[in-house]
Amino acid sequence: MEYLNPARAPYTAHDRALIGIEHARQARAHFARHPAYRPTPVHTIPGLAGTLAAYVKDESGRMGLGSFKALGGAYAVHLLAGRDPGGPPFVCASAGNHGISVASGAADAGVACVVYLGEDVPEAFARRLRALGAEVRRSAGDYDASMAAALRAAQEHGWRLVADSSWEGYTGVPLDVMRGYSVLFDEIADAGTAFTHVFVQAGVGGLAAAAAGYARDRWGEQPKIVVVEPEGSPCLIESARAGRPVHVRGGHTTLGRLDCREPSLLAHGLLHHLADLYLTITDGQAAEAARLLAGHGVALSDCGAAGAAGLLALTPTGRAALGLDDASRVLLVGTEGPVEPA
Repeated sequence: MEYLNPARAPYTAHDRALIGIEHARQARAHFARHPAYRPTPVHTIPGLAGTLAAYVKDESGRMGLGSFKALGGAYAVHLLAGRDPGGPPFVCASAGNHGISVASGAADAGVACVVYLGEDVPEAFARRLRALGAEVRRSAGDYDASMAAALRAAQEHGWRLVADSSWEGYTGVPLDVMRGYSVLFDEIADAGTAFTHVFVQAGVGGLAAAAAGYARDRWGEQPKIVVVEPEGSPCLIESARAGRPVHVRGGHTTLGRLDCREPSLLAHGLLHHLADLYLTITDGQAAEAARLLAGHGVALSDCGAAGAAGLLALTPTGRAALGLDDASRVLLVGTEGPVEPA
């Protein structure tokens, strides 16, 4: 499914106040002081999907934590701990990677951390969380159930909630998470490549919104921003159609880290006018993209390869709408490495 965004409008000063170059630089200055920080590599794949080249930002080795999310939750925790060093524990819900980032940041700050996981999250993630010093609590049900459990715990115990989604009355912390994500785009910009297209996968949309905000601030209105979601949980595309955040019932998807039923309020607000096209992919298309990238020496999970799957799945109509051709330079984000077995 492809949806050309009729609400596309220019990047504004208000957008820049939320996400842009300056916020990315501030977050990057923080991480530059961390001993595990290194800019992650960019792999160039000439001719992918009939383009001049695709450039895959490989987040699989990010700070030893395995995904781009190492930049988000940990940055928000750093800012919260700085404002209240002796404050209460941090708490979050996670499908895996966000919790690892929050737990890592909490360990660095010397503060306790509790992470709620749904019953479908592999035990490998739970082991990694415990190794970082976090307490892991399992909630019956999916990510939505674990998020509800984390929110209740924060309210009942006065713990500090670090969510990567946002809603009415809760936007400050998720905005800091998104600003942390924007570091990876600032690293890419160092290379000086002018991209014509950016394909980025989305769960609640935080990474996609960070990509759109940074790209517009850095490269202007010309690059086409494409948001890629699982066919089984298309909350952003349905919210774009409705013109407001909506909850989708969804279907089954094996792309667990992208299986989100409702978008982040902040992410939807930015993508609603900054994204050019939304599209959905099947689990099989994501798996095939991961295999193809592995053949080029880029090892990612199916979720990590979802942006590439979107590029490969684009229809002729979509390609024409985006002006995608053999002169295009496409940026993809390989969001995570292969997932460890449970």
